[in-house]
Amino acid sequence: MRACTKLISSTHPSLHLCHPTPESFIWNTLIRASTQSDSPLSIYLRMRFHGVEPDFYTFPFLLQFFNSPPHLQFGEQIHAHILRFGLASDAFVQTSLINMYSSCGNLNSAHQVFDEIPQSDLPSWNSIVFANIKMGLIEIARRLFDEMPQRNVISWSCMINGYVKCGEYKEALELFREMQVLESDIVRPNEFTMSGVLSACGRLGALEHGKWAHAFLNKCGMEVDVVLGTSLIDMYAKCGSIERARWVFSDLGPNKDVMAWSAMISGLAMHGYGEECLDLFSKMQTQGVRPNAVTFLGVLCGCVHGGLVSEGKEYFNRMSEEFGIIPMIQHYGCIVDLYGRAGLIDKAWDVVKSMPMKPDVLVWGALLSGSRMHGEIETCELSLKKLIELEPTNSGAYILLSNVYAKTGRWKDVRYVRDLMEAEGIKKVPGCSSVEVGGILHEFFAGDESHPDTQEIYLMLEEIMKMLKKEGYVENTREVLLDLDEEGKELALALHSEKLALAFSFLKTSPGTPIRIIKNLRICGDCHAAIKMVSRIFDREIVVRDCNRFHHFRYGLCSCKDYW
Repeated sequence: MRACTKLISSTHPSLHLCHPTPESFIWNTLIRASTQSDSPLSIYLRMRFHGVEPDFYTFPFLLQFFNSPPHLQFGEQIHAHILRFGLASDAFVQTSLINMYSSCGNLNSAHQVFDEIPQSDLPSWNSIVFANIKMGLIEIARRLFDEMPQRNVISWSCMINGYVKCGEYKEALELFREMQVLESDIVRPNEFTMSGVLSACGRLGALEHGKWAHAFLNKCGMEVDVVLGTSLIDMYAKCGSIERARWVFSDLGPNKDVMAWSAMISGLAMHGYGEECLDLFSKMQTQGVRPNAVTFLGVLCGCVHGGLVSEGKEYFNRMSEEFGIIPMIQHYGCIVDLYGRAGLIDKAWDVVKSMPMKPDVLVWGALLSGSRMHGEIETCELSLKKLIELEPTNSGAYILLSNVYAKTGRWKDVRYVRDLMEAEGIKKVPGCSSVEVGGILHEFFAGDESHPDTQEIYLMLEEIMKMLKKEGYVENTREVLLDLDEEGKELALALHSEKLALAFSFLKTSPGTPIRIIKNLRICGDCHAAIKMVSRIFDREIVVRDCNRFHHFRYGLCSCKDYW
């Protein structure tokens, strides 16, 4: 604190001037106002220099400023002052200390402050739950949440959004349902609650859940402002209903901000509507809304999925030249992906070499993916080495290289990669596909036999495959990564998770009903070809969201135009 006092004194000569001593209320007001800038500590030191003692309001205002690890030392010194002035028993001060320590990354001290409170109030409970969520300790946060003597909308919203942040989307929706059952007459969800619910629906691709949440907003009389509207656009786009996303976007009227425009552009991009992306970007400018880095990320993704190479290069240059936006590593990753998919591996390499920052996993992954598509094994191997350096346990890199070897019949090399994975304890992420039927999410893994309707699913799949073969379908056994005989390869292909999900949907939905499948990995070429045929033979609209983009199958065609 002496060093800090010396520093402040040297930069604020007025500290040594004689001024009347204002009341603590005035100093507290100054401290509160200065938390938006960078000088609350200097104001506090001047307050003490003038002999004004802090009160119960001083420290909560001051502690708001200490919100990152570099501030921890100063925060601890302020904690010492709180103890010195006998203000540590104040509930407002205690909650502020918990928030300060958690923001500065010292969870142990946050827990210590909480544990020393004789009778914790609701804000302190909320703060310690949120502290654990910020550190990713979702199980501890839930245990504390369950122990709370009472909860308010902040408690529930914080926990729901915590699950979303940690990727536990099903748990988020389950907790929201629990909230409805236990406290529907006491605690009403707010916009923050519903944003978390909509985000979980979007991540899961749970359209029926999302539509229900949208209806719930209307039922509760919540205004769909630009914040909730943006959440709805994002949810509908991720759930495969780009039409509903367009409708919400249009319904927001002329007051859409940059985030709403960016959400719609990104939604169109993931569905492969590259030209519409660029048109919407032009309309955005016409409306006087200035794009940001997120907007350009959506535009570039649209160019990637649409194969719009020259347009992607143009918009990448416009970012800095016209709008003064410095490209981030994600933007460079898009350009590498754009060139890689188009087979322009040399240009992709040029981008990697010219980047002002070190390439990350996404950049090397994009180069690896592009070179795999076009059989550039040397580039694949080099990209793999870089990926392993950054993420030694990244199974995706090994699998992509294994794919290249398998497709070229290099089974010894496939086996070498698999043995290396086994030796390093690296496990392949299993393919998982989910479908929502009757408001319930059903998950399927490759070769899955755990579903209660397994027997019926396999019989339905067998019938579907018979129909396809009558129409000339032949399994693309090059997609199988194991060195099996042809019969074994055909069986392995038939039991991919998206085919099981498709067969289940045929069992449980009426003819003509659109089918939406969410897959955690990239759809393979064989399943892509099979589902195209299914959409034509059975006259069904089938929407598949894989880890890269959406595929809309209709009349034997796919929206990706076989470019993914």
